Amino acid sequence: MIELSDRVIGVAAGLFGAFGIAALAAAAHAFPGAHVDTAGLMLVLHAIALLALTAAGGTLGAARRIAALLLIVGTALFSGDLVFRALEGTRLFPYAAPAGGLLLMAGWLAVAIGFAVSRP
Repeated sequence: MIELSDRVIGVAAGLFGAFGIAALAAAAHAFPGAHVDTAGLMLVLHAIALLALTAAGGTLGAARRIAALLLIVGTALFSGDLVFRALEGTRLFPYAAPAGGLLLMAGWLAVAIGFAVSRP
């Protein structure tokens, strides 16, 4: 399994935040109605979620690293597909956005499981 350090999670959060703001600006000025705003919102929200996972430290155990991996890949696929459609007029690959959405749901369930089984 891929081992994610807090540094990698933090870098992903920073990149998601920056690209999210850029996507939101592009949606407002260059791509209105093309779902780029949805991609930007997903990026910014999950940047914050990733930072929260790093703040949780070891209290969530392995679940937080699994959750972080799922959130990173899911957000990249979901938002990447929406932006790719706006820029190129085609999908990133078939079912990229739905696959990303499923990974995001799995990531959030991993967060819930991590808190459910964590020890105080």
